[in-house]
Amino acid sequence: MYYIVGLGNPGEEYADTRHNTGRIVLSTFIKDSIDGDLVVSKKYKALVGEGKIGKEKFTVLFPETYMNKSGTSLPSLVSSIKKAHNLIVVYDDLDLPIGKIKISFNRGSGGHRGIESIVKSIKTREFIRIRIGISPVTPSGKLKKPQGEQAVEKLILSNFSSKEEEILKKTKKEVNGALELILTEGYEAGMTKFN
Repeated sequence: MYYIVGLGNPGEEYADTRHNTGRIVLSTFIKDSIDGDLVVSKKYKALVGEGKIGKEKFTVLFPETYMNKSGTSLPSLVSSIKKAHNLIVVYDDLDLPIGKIKISFNRGSGGHRGIESIVKSIKTREFIRIRIGISPVTPSGKLKKPQGEQAVEKLILSNFSSKEEEILKKTKKEVNGALELILTEGYEAGMTKFN
C-alpha cells in the first residue's frame, strides 16, 4: 500500500496558487485512478481517496490543514519506517524552474514548511518526494528565484500566468507518469527516468 500526499493550503483563495501545486497536479492523477470521490476524513484532517494502479493499491490524501501543519494527517497512517518508504509527497519547489520535476528520497526539507511538518510528525526523512518547480525563469532560461521572506511569500501565493499554465499541463502528465512508475516499479525507476 502506498500513501500519496498532495501538499497545499485548503480554501478557495489558495486553490490556484503556486504553493498548491502538489494538490493541483495530484488532482489530475486521481481523476482516472481512484474509486469514487475524495471524502472528508475527520480522523486524518484530510480529503482521502483509495485507488489502484496495476496491482498496487494506494491511499491519496490532501491535508485540510495549512501547509505548516501538513504532517498532522499522517502519524496514524505512516506508523513505521517501512510504511514511510511507501509515502510519496507531491509538492512545490522554489529551487526548480516551472516545468521541472525531481524525484528524491530521504532528503532534507529545503526549507519547505509542509515537508518539515511531515518529517516532525512521522519522525523520519525516509520517504519519497516529487518536487515540482514553481519559480519563473528569464527568457534565457535562468531561474528567477525571489529573495527575502516577503518576496518568497508573494510568489508562492500568486497564481500562474497563462503561459505557465500551459507548461504546467505538460508537468501534470509527467508527474502522472512518474507516479505510475513509482507505484509499479519503485522510486529508483522513477528517479532514473525522470531526474
